[in-house]
This record gives sequence, structure tokens and C-alpha cells, in this order.
Amino acid sequence: MSFLVQDNLAERRFQILIDDALGGFVGYEPRGEVLVLTHTEVDDRFQGRGVGAALVRGALDQIRARGGQVVPRCSFVASFVDRHPEYADLVVDAP
Repeated sequence: MSFLVQDNLAERRFQILIDDALGGFVGYEPRGEVLVLTHTEVDDRFQGRGVGAALVRGALDQIRARGGQVVPRCSFVASFVDRHPEYADLVVDAP
């Protein structure tokens, strides 16, 4: 299974493509350099296979690379950051 996480600016979401199929997405609302991560959804076909974690990790890595920060309003993202403290420095209070 090969996957790619990309930022779909038009849809305001990071999405994960799995073998060229949309596997899921993390929706966001931009607030300057801060992205409010609002919702994570993984297609039923890929549930329980680590796709959600790969999606969030890929999104956070891209946000870090461009110097951004996040407000994890989505409980899945917040839980991921709690379990992976290496991403805690990206989290800020809502702008």
C-alpha cells in the first residue's frame, strides 16, 4: 500500500491518497500562519490500518516544514498530538 499526503488548498484539507484513491482527509480553517484543524475522516475501507495516523503525521510534518502552527479542534488530531509529544511545539491557542 503506497500513500501520499498532500495539501489540497482549494478544499482546505490535507488528504491522503492510497494507491491513487482518496483514503481520508483533515479539514482546516486558515488563520494566517495558523491552521485550525477541524475534522478528520478516514474512508471505511482503510479503517484500523493506521491511515489516520499517517494522514495526521504527514499533515503536521508539512505544516512544520513551512513554519506553521496548529489549533487541534479535531479530537483525533488532539489525541494524536497527546500520544506524539514531538508535535506539541506546533500547537497554539486559537488565534
